[in-house]
Amino acid sequence: MVVAQRLILAAMVWAVTALTAAAEDPQTFTLDNGMQVVVIEDHRAPVVVHMVWYRVGAADDPAGQSGIAHYLEHLMFKATDNLEEGEFDRVVQANGGTHNAFTGWDYTAYFQRIAADRLPLMMEMEADRMVNLRLDRSDWLPERDVILRERGQTLESSPDRQFSEQLRAALYQNHPYGRPIIGWRHEMEQLTGQIATDFYRVHYSPNNAILVVAGDVEAEDVLAMAREYYGPIPAVETLPERSRPQEPPQLAERRVIMEDARVAQPYVSRLYLTPTRRPDDQRQAAAYQVLAALLGGSPQTSILDRRLTYDEGIAITAWAGYSGLGLDSGTFSLGIMPVDGVSLEDAEQALDRVMADFLENGVDQEQLDRVRRQIRAEAIYQLDDTQARARSLGADLALGFTVEQSDEWLDLLEQVTPEEIMAAARRLDRRESVTGWLRGVEE
Repeated sequence: MVVAQRLILAAMVWAVTALTAAAEDPQTFTLDNGMQVVVIEDHRAPVVVHMVWYRVGAADDPAGQSGIAHYLEHLMFKATDNLEEGEFDRVVQANGGTHNAFTGWDYTAYFQRIAADRLPLMMEMEADRMVNLRLDRSDWLPERDVILRERGQTLESSPDRQFSEQLRAALYQNHPYGRPIIGWRHEMEQLTGQIATDFYRVHYSPNNAILVVAGDVEAEDVLAMAREYYGPIPAVETLPERSRPQEPPQLAERRVIMEDARVAQPYVSRLYLTPTRRPDDQRQAAAYQVLAALLGGSPQTSILDRRLTYDEGIAITAWAGYSGLGLDSGTFSLGIMPVDGVSLEDAEQALDRVMADFLENGVDQEQLDRVRRQIRAEAIYQLDDTQARARSLGADLALGFTVEQSDEWLDLLEQVTPEEIMAAARRLDRRESVTGWLRGVEE
């Protein structure tokens, strides 16, 4: 066992050394118009990832217009002053690249992966649509049908995803995190090109954006290109503060029971409100992250899986998770999918029993050491993926972290003490939670 651990540690040291030699530390700059520029040099392959992050997401959708941030993400591929509708996509593909975009509750991001010598072209087109989007020259109505179909195909076609949507809606009593990123269907149906244009004019500006470039580039060259293409775009002086409705004190546990004939395997899922990972205090979030890994990591280390699935044989699987990347709050999840013949009521009681035992007995140090090694290994593997590294850093920056604070996260995860983990576990408050049962239709 000791020899195996030494081999693992030696391999990890070698991997860190090799990756550090290949990928440089991020370099940061700020343009005169307020746009933040981050460059990660990685010269192992002649490719580059170009990402633009906007500090606006679904939680910033105006009341009654849920889904507008996501809808605008789709419309950003329409016509501009200089590009025809669909031309952005055609140019990227013609140059051998790939591209996409995504919307979260707190940010929206657009990215391309392409040969390094095509970076100026990507910057030119991305800068153009930052300021010159022309929905009056595009047919915006079919794209609304696209997002409505997307909701039907990716969410409403899945009882699991509909169940998750209902849980979040019950968990948040006042905060817009309780709304789905894609939007509620009845509000999506009322979105228009003009609503999207108004949202675009308010939120899309260089001083509300972060440029992340990672790959086979030189930082000074990227800065010169950014000044050429993004630098002339004026800052929006009236950029609004991000002010959202906050949660009141939650005093009562909520429960959701959803029945759907499509459910093949019923399960129990619980969500708790938790603190988010904050730039000025990441230790508390680190404790929740390690707690989730202890309770619901791999089958070899998961307390819930080992007890409920392997030892007692009453669960197909059991899980725990922590989502702490959010401006205003995080969530901690627990769940169990029982084997046939075990009721959801009994499954929930078993889940609670194992959690009670954990609170009484505390953290096993050997298990904690294994989890720490897994966390370290996963971080190393992410460093080896240029796009994953750019995405992780971009998300942190969009939430207000500095590069230095983002880099501290792994060290903090490894420094978490058993006492901090147990304190996080004890802070999980049933009054700030929703417990849901998803099951088939009872006959």
